[in-house]
Amino acid sequence: MTAKKTEKKEQLSAGDILNHYMTWILENNRKPESVYHFCKELGITEPEFYKHYASISALDRGVWNGFYDHAMSMLEKDHSFQEYGNREKLLSFYYTFMELLNLNRSYVLYVTREGGASLKELEQLQGLRKRVKDFAKELIEQANEDKKLRLNKRSPELFSEGAWVQLLVIIRFWIADESPGFEKTDVFIEKSVNTVFDLFESTPIEKVLDLGKFLWQERMSR
Repeated sequence: MTAKKTEKKEQLSAGDILNHYMTWILENNRKPESVYHFCKELGITEPEFYKHYASISALDRGVWNGFYDHAMSMLEKDHSFQEYGNREKLLSFYYTFMELLNLNRSYVLYVTREGGASLKELEQLQGLRKRVKDFAKELIEQANEDKKLRLNKRSPELFSEGAWVQLLVIIRFWIADESPGFEKTDVFIEKSVNTVFDLFESTPIEKVLDLGKFLWQERMSR
């Protein structure tokens, strides 16, 4: 008599847990009360959850980090991306990142409007902020290597902060965009990136950032 084979339970990956979390929020129109309640409904143990995330807040950050990582993975598979200049690389990143937000618009609208906090104040965006700034720093550092004169070089820190603020402005514009296929957001991305790069080439970056901060404050005050 042979022993019965026990079915091995399939382990959930970090991505699986994130997907279930996003679906759970949309179906319940709220966040789970605790890790315990979320794990109970998901059918996993808390130790299984903690292998990947330390808290519900870590899940919130993980979703946005996942958006960035997925966007960069898509771009890295495009062989022509590495041949682009900085302007085209930043444009490609914004377009790709916003395409992912389009696919997850209901979730993004919920978490960005929950509690009434501004995008700039959302703690869950801190991981995304670091990733975007690191990407932008790398772009400007590569550009500085090609510039012989010190005066022509740009500050990686200032440039990266400007890229981050610009992404927040784009997301804010997209949230309010009601055009078919969010085509106005695509136009806004192109015009804003081209304008900023044109200013970078002819205007001290500190003045560009002052303008960006002013536009951001005006947008958020509406």
